[in-house]
Amino acid sequence: MAIQRLGIIMHGVTGRMGMNQHLIRSICAIRAQGGVSLSNGDKVMPDPILIGRNAEKIAALAQAHGIARWGTDLDAALANADDTVFFDAGTTQMRPTLLAKAIRAGKHVYCEKPIATNLNEAVEIARLAEEASAKRGLKHGAVQDKLFLPGLRKLDMLRRAGFFGRMLSVRIEFGYWVFEGDLQPIQRPSWNYRAEDGGGIILDTVCHWPYVLDNLFGDVQSISCLGATHIPQRWDEAGQPYAATADDAAYCTLELKGHNGEPVVAQVNSSWTTRVRRDDLVTFHVDGTHGSAVAGLQECRAQSRVATPRPVWNPDIKQTMNFFDQWQDVPDSQVYDNGFKIQWEHFIRHVVEDAPYRWTLPEGTKGVQLVEAALQSWKERRWVDVPALKI
Repeated sequence: MAIQRLGIIMHGVTGRMGMNQHLIRSICAIRAQGGVSLSNGDKVMPDPILIGRNAEKIAALAQAHGIARWGTDLDAALANADDTVFFDAGTTQMRPTLLAKAIRAGKHVYCEKPIATNLNEAVEIARLAEEASAKRGLKHGAVQDKLFLPGLRKLDMLRRAGFFGRMLSVRIEFGYWVFEGDLQPIQRPSWNYRAEDGGGIILDTVCHWPYVLDNLFGDVQSISCLGATHIPQRWDEAGQPYAATADDAAYCTLELKGHNGEPVVAQVNSSWTTRVRRDDLVTFHVDGTHGSAVAGLQECRAQSRVATPRPVWNPDIKQTMNFFDQWQDVPDSQVYDNGFKIQWEHFIRHVVEDAPYRWTLPEGTKGVQLVEAALQSWKERRWVDVPALKI
């Protein structure tokens, strides 16, 4: 068994998502397990170099996790032919420029989403990546982590087994209360609530829904969205008040074309101004003619047609049924690894042995397209069609 080195430039990993999910739980975990297995039995060992603007912070991060290489000079890192992959988890506003620079430097590129703040830039970088793929064999991908969550994988298993019958609707509830910062410390960066800095829950979350909806429930056909800035003033990391100029909640209804051509209605609420009383921070409730299921990040519960109870509406007495107890757990039939790590392993195999890979930058443009459609719907107070993208 041979071990092949893969040099990866990791940019933007001092942030919460980049550090926890991509560095620690993905690349470090892959290194700890001995690399990524290839189809011929060989292994690929990631050799990351961490790149960031703050030398002290990036050095401390590298030392804490046994990473030998770090730096602050991205151009120098891109010039190193021994590092063939560029990964970005920095700010969305910078992402198209950084991806373009990496592609022109001959690097395979992989990035967080959204891949851009607007559709024109997203299409432009996707086309550049496709051109580089056709001419030079460069690989590209965008993170679509939710597809690999245990809860959604169980939902997908139910769908493929025909459990739902004809699918009717899906309701997605995402969110929690993000502290304003005056009484309790904030748990999300303050830039999330400033539109001028690329903030807003529509840009942050709606970019996820196309790949979730398309893969599990049906292709998005149109959207109606109402956004809101419920909390107009927040306090930043230094405890200073500022005007919240970005949306902190979005209420969307979408029309889908199901996998068998049937119409499916999706309702998606995303909010940083809601207090949680449900199974998880995000839940996916699917109704079909033959059964229903509710999934969170890890768990999934189902109720079949023949096991559906018969409740009776009577507002004069206390409800005697415990509706939560009437659902059956979908068991863990396998070991579910970290979703980000799974997709990293897919991408590494794609780079090294050209394994099939479908979560590309053109797929990432669909998220930005739906963001723009949602913002247009909110602004114009109407339904907006979502046509097929041509890259």
